[in-house]
Amino acid sequence: MERPEDWRQERAQVLAHARVVVIKVGSAVLTDAQGLSETVLEGLAGQLVRLAAPTERLPDGRRLVLVSSGAVAAGRTVLAARGRQVDATGLAARQAAAAVGQGRLMQAWDTVFHVHGVPTAQVLLTRDDLRSRQRFLNARNTFAELLQWRVLPIVNENDTVSVSELKFGDNDCLASLLVNLTGADLFINLTSAPGVLAADPQREPDAPVMEHIDDVAALDLGRLCGGKTSAGTGGMYSKLLAARRAAQIGVPTLILPGRAPDVLSHAFAPAGADSGAAPLAGTWVRPAGHAIPRRKFWLAYQSEPAGGVSVDAGAAQALLRKGGSLLPGGVRQVEGAFQKGALVRVLHEGRSLGVGLSNYSAADLKKIMGLRRHEVAAILGDAHYPEVIHRDNLLLDAAV
Repeated sequence: MERPEDWRQERAQVLAHARVVVIKVGSAVLTDAQGLSETVLEGLAGQLVRLAAPTERLPDGRRLVLVSSGAVAAGRTVLAARGRQVDATGLAARQAAAAVGQGRLMQAWDTVFHVHGVPTAQVLLTRDDLRSRQRFLNARNTFAELLQWRVLPIVNENDTVSVSELKFGDNDCLASLLVNLTGADLFINLTSAPGVLAADPQREPDAPVMEHIDDVAALDLGRLCGGKTSAGTGGMYSKLLAARRAAQIGVPTLILPGRAPDVLSHAFAPAGADSGAAPLAGTWVRPAGHAIPRRKFWLAYQSEPAGGVSVDAGAAQALLRKGGSLLPGGVRQVEGAFQKGALVRVLHEGRSLGVGLSNYSAADLKKIMGLRRHEVAAILGDAHYPEVIHRDNLLLDAAV
């Protein structure tokens, strides 16, 4: 679909035609002082069922993927009810609390969807499941089969077995990667905020909600966003970072207040309908004008960068303006102890230019940085690569 000039027209078109939608809901939406809110879960389930129902434009209905936080918060509540107050700030404590709460979270979702006759499937993932290309494809096939069966996948990070280097960091990151894996047309993020505020609310409490964001990559997220929420691990920073990833593959994001009554029903109401008479809710984050290949998306976000390479001005110019590859002569500094094939940051004067797969280990790269091709051959022999990072394995302006 060609991108309309007007964001309202774009939003109306996408909401009317989106066949596969990834919806992420945060802990701050689902929980209160007593734990999981049954009222909130029931309300969201009803809205999602209506969202998936057949329409004139979509006679087969929409396929939905639900990414749900709340396991840690639910686990803390279960333990508190038994007189055990848990400080779940450390990794081990959070993983243990998630193990307690994940079953409670899934049971709560299954109960509210069972009322509507919608079967659910629990899917727990670690980053390693998406880093391996074979496991990525297996996961994609599983999701495709579940959606074909009209089963609702309910996804969460497999906190109990995740180690720090394999964690997504938060479910905003996980959801953005699922947008790619499932081939989604739209990403919806339900949050405790009314939308994206025009300034950090901790500094400007009266900052208005931004109705739309034309270019999320141009925002200074550190200045714009406040801290994390008390119930979860995200905050608006991670939501906009996730929206930026989705935008890179041509998928828009709708950030909505998850506790607003019938917020999804209002958002998807046809133009001119009674329920659409109120002002548009939340923030519409527009997709990039030119989508990157999904393979580049996968390689850039499959794992956290294992190190970094700093480049000189000439190399930065070749990468940014000429679409070139990174050659050994342009490397000035190597950070970290990564292996051949690792994902690394590319930096210039402290600024991240992007990420890519290194053809060299850090140890070998330190031997050849700054050298020309014949000098590299003299050190490493003929079995070497002309490029440190080939342009086909490089994503500039990566949201990491």
